[in-house]
Order: sequence, then structure tokens, then C-alpha cells
Amino acid sequence: MTRCIDFAVDSPASVEQIHWAFSQENYWRTRMKTFGGMGRLDSLDVGDDGSVSVVLLHDLHPDGLPKAFARFFPRDWHVVQDEMWEPAGDGTVRGEVGIATHGAPGSGRGVALLTPADGGSRLKCTATVEFKVPLVGGKVEGMIGRLMIPQFSVIQRFTATWIAENS
Repeated sequence: MTRCIDFAVDSPASVEQIHWAFSQENYWRTRMKTFGGMGRLDSLDVGDDGSVSVVLLHDLHPDGLPKAFARFFPRDWHVVQDEMWEPAGDGTVRGEVGIATHGAPGSGRGVALLTPADGGSRLKCTATVEFKVPLVGGKVEGMIGRLMIPQFSVIQRFTATWIAENS
């Protein structure tokens, strides 16, 4: 079963500012430290065309999950997050985000478009989440979907603050 989630979050930072932040190693290191520090920046590549490719490795623990879900996750659970952001013309930036779990039966993929909006920018995203476990997979996907929008809002606020402090 696969769950599709569409959402949009606004930011006071401009498209250009966010794209610039994504190209900065310190942004990713600070972001990971701010959101739990359970991982590391594996790679960051900035292309001559303005494209930004980043790979983050997260070491996660199922301790905070409800017990019904935690039993599907081993103690050495880790997640590889890959992101690609590139200018798409007309002042927009297109992004692709992938999440691959190792040690658990889940994955996710998203396509995003960062566009100018009044007072900053808007991130529109279509994501799919899949958790391949009979009977509870749909519930896990629903839980992840419900958490995704607030998490992206928090990340957008963090990014705007980081930009204000580092530009």
C-alpha cells in the first residue's frame, strides 16, 4: 500500500535564499544537529548549473514509536535521505527527495517546487510513503503522512532563521 500526500508550506525566505542555504555545508550540519543529531552529512555536491545534491545518513531508534509500530524496526535502523535541488526557470527551484530505510520495510519519495510567494516563498510537495507490512502498513503510512506537514513547516522556519543568521 502506498500513501500519497500533497501539501504546501510558506516561508519568509525567498526562493534564492533557500536555494543558497541548500548549497551550504554548514546549513546541513546545523540542521542535522538541530533536529536530533542522529546522523551525518554523507555528501554535498553543488554543480556549475546551480544544482545541489545532498545525501544525509540518519541513525534512528524505534524507542519513541508506539509499541505496535516499534517492533517492526530493529535497533540498528538507519535511513538514507537524498535530495536534489535545481533551478527550474522563472525564479523557481525544483526538488526531489528520497528516503530509503535500511532495517525497516519503508521508503518515501517526493517532488517539490519552491516558488516565489507574497513575503517569501512557497514549497509545494507531492510525496509518497510506503511501509510494506501487512495489516499495519497503512496505519504507519498515515502516521508518517500526518507528521510530514508539521515537520516541513518546522524545517522551513529553521531554514529562514538560519538564513537570517548566516547571510
